[in-house]
Order: sequence, then structure tokens, then C-alpha cells
Amino acid sequence: MTAPASTARGWTLAARVTALFSLLACLVVGGLGLYLNGSAAAALELRADQALIGRVEHFRNLMHDLYNVEQMEQRPALFESMMGNEQDVRIFRRRGEAPFIQSNPDRLVPPEMEPIPVGTPVSSADIFTSTRADGVRVRWVSALAEVGKPGLGHDGGDTVEIVAAYVMVQEASMMRAYRWRIAGAAAGAVLITALLGFVLLRRGLRPLEDMSRRAAQITPDRLSMRLEQEGMPEELRRAAVSFNAMLDRLEAGYEHLSQFSGDLAHEIRTPINVLMGQSQVALGQRRTPEEYEQLLESNVEELQRLSRIVENIMFLAQADHATLAVECAPLDLADELGRIADYFEGIADERGMRFELDAQGVCCANLVMWRRAVSNLVINAVRYGEANTALRITARGDDAGSSIIVENRSDDATPHVMVRMFDRFYRGDRSRSAFTESNGLGLAIVKAIMALHRGTATVECPQPGWIRFTLSFPPAGR
Repeated sequence: MTAPASTARGWTLAARVTALFSLLACLVVGGLGLYLNGSAAAALELRADQALIGRVEHFRNLMHDLYNVEQMEQRPALFESMMGNEQDVRIFRRRGEAPFIQSNPDRLVPPEMEPIPVGTPVSSADIFTSTRADGVRVRWVSALAEVGKPGLGHDGGDTVEIVAAYVMVQEASMMRAYRWRIAGAAAGAVLITALLGFVLLRRGLRPLEDMSRRAAQITPDRLSMRLEQEGMPEELRRAAVSFNAMLDRLEAGYEHLSQFSGDLAHEIRTPINVLMGQSQVALGQRRTPEEYEQLLESNVEELQRLSRIVENIMFLAQADHATLAVECAPLDLADELGRIADYFEGIADERGMRFELDAQGVCCANLVMWRRAVSNLVINAVRYGEANTALRITARGDDAGSSIIVENRSDDATPHVMVRMFDRFYRGDRSRSAFTESNGLGLAIVKAIMALHRGTATVECPQPGWIRFTLSFPPAGR
């Protein structure tokens, strides 16, 4: 069972379709041949029955015109010459007596038949069938005939049984030749159909082969290549469109992964270089215990920075694969935003910034994630907002959902910068030039948290010199 299955799997698509098409053609042509054979056989049998019935009725009429049976016995050649084939059977006898005229060259034995009464026409339903030793069909009929016409000077009243048979020798010969012609025509039709089908399939599958060669040329270095769509059949064009769309997604994901790997290496390289540089300088000469203690404190800070990067990356990876279960609960916006403002008030004071808080309503969200997302926006505003300005936090929540708006004065609100603000490891030029604790993952985490809540995070410039971040949470139950 394994070898034939393996052989079938190795067939080309054209060979498989050609084989199936040939099988289908064989079934159709074979069925048509059987139908024609049956129709021809039925037509020949009907013709034989009509000939047999006509002869029997002719015997009946002829015997009716005779005076008595002795006249038949005196002229047997008259009746023997009225049969068509030499093999045909005709038997004339009185009922219960031996035949007085009999022509049965093959000595065929009549089947058990009830004679058709005098005056009843012979029909096809009265005919019986038997088969000769060589397979030739024989049609039989038995009928009673009245000899003479009573009242017209004839004896009349004598009844004779006529047993006649039609041996279908010529029909059998015709059907044998006819079957051979049908078989030859069917074989030729199947062969020609298979050859033409194979040629047409090879021609029709040529665009698929071109598509396969084109797809084989796509490599990681040539992800921008796409399959040809123009001139393709509709079915293949739809497949090419879907395949190209998949390549678009793969290319975007590949570029995103490459960019992520480069940014990750860059972010990790900085604290590692700091750790190595400080350690090498410290080991260059003997240090006092206070200097070693200061070195260890600095190394711990860099290690904590590395730990935060790893923790953020792990959170984003889990969020990408939707492995985080988000359990939401109602939270009071005024209370929670008040706690966040109090927490960051000290850092804001250092830059001369003040909070303007206006919050009311309830938000349905995961409290830990909600605090992390809003805190990232607030600390981002404190770090990169203009000093000695206000930081506005506005929040509203009702049955239609809730929103938290964090806005501050900033000169970074350019369209080019705002488009990339939620990208991972993206930091604006000003934040890159200044030393901060940011690793460029804060806003990416905000976007991931909002995606887990089926909400949105947007950034816009409501007026020149201002930048606004908006978090929109859906209503409870969605």
C-alpha cells in the first residue's frame, strides 16, 4: 500500500489531472458504448420479433384458406420455404400428436409455452426466449390456427398448433462486429482525449510554473520581490495577490525584527560598555574602599537599567503573543490620577512644572496596567516637556467608555516625530542627546497595554507648541 501511494505523490499535477480526466472519459465513453450496444440489441430483437409474429400470422391465414390438414401434409415444402433463416424452427402438429410438418435443423427443444388461442393476435408479450449452446438467442412463439372455413364447403373445425422460432444468428454476428467497433472507437476517444488533455494542461499550467520560479527567487535578501499579477488567469491572480500580501506582512515583520534587534543591541551595549569601562579604570590602580563602594553603586545602577530593559522587552513579547490575561475592574479616575500626580510631583517640581488635574468618572481597566500606562505618559511629559510650564491631565469616564488626556508644552510635536513615538526603542533627537533613564520602550508599552484592553493610544498636536496623548478605553463588557 505504501509504494503505490508514494508513486502517486510523485506524479506531477498535469499527470494526475490527465489520469483523472482519462478515467472520467473512459467511464463516460464506456457508458455511452454500453448504451449504444443495448439499444442496438433491443432494436434487432424487436425486428426479429416482428418478423416472427408476421410469419406466424401468415401461417394462420394460409391455413385458414385450406380445406383440411391433409392438404398441408401433401405440400410441406410450401410452409418450409416461408421461414427466413435456415436455422429457424417451424413445427405444425395437432395438439397432443406428433408433428406432421417439422423443420428443426439444430434440434432445438421448445420451452414450455401455452399456445395462443385462435382469433387472438400474436404480440411481443407472447414470445419466449432461450439460448442456444453457442450463446445465440432464440425467440419462440406458439399459436393455434384453424384449418378451413366452416360453412363454405370446407371441412373446417380442425385446429393445428404452430410452434415457430427465430434463431438470431445474423443479429449475433452483427452485434459482435458492432461491439468491436464500439470498443475501438471508445479506446481511440479515450486516448485522444488523454493526449489533448495533457497538452492543454501543460499549456494551461505554464503561468503556475512561472509563479513557482518567481517564488523560488525570493530570499531574505530579496524580500521586496513580488509575484507577477498582470496577465495571470483569475484563479492564479487571486493566489498571487494573497501571496504578495503575505510577503508584505513578512517583509514588514522582518524589517521590524531587524530594527528591534539593532535597537536592542544598541541599548544593551551602552550600559555594558559603562560597566566594562568603570571596572577597567578601577582595576588600573589600587583604590580606597570608598572608591570601590562608589564603583559598585554605579554598577548596580547600570545593572538595574539592564534589568528594566529586559523586563520591558519580556512584557512586550508577552503582549505581542496575547499571553497576558487582562482582568478589568472599575476604578475612580479622580482618585487614581491624584495618586499618580502626587507620586510625580517631586520630579515635576525639580523642573518647575505643575500639574493641572481635571478628572471625573470611572474607567474599567486592569489597575496595574492602567497605572503603568498613565505613569509612562506622565513621566514622559515631565522629562521632555518645557520647564516651568503646566502639565494638564484630563479624564472622563461614562457608559460609553473613558479617556485620559495628558498634554504639555513641547517643541517635539512634529508630524515626523509623532508618527514614530510609539515605536520600540524610538527616542527623539533631544532625548538622545540628553542623558535620561529612558530606554525608548515607555510609549511602546503604553500602546501594548491599550491593545490588550482593546483601546487606543494616540498622539496629536492640538495647537502649536503643545503635544497631547490620549488613551481611550472601551466601556465595560467589551
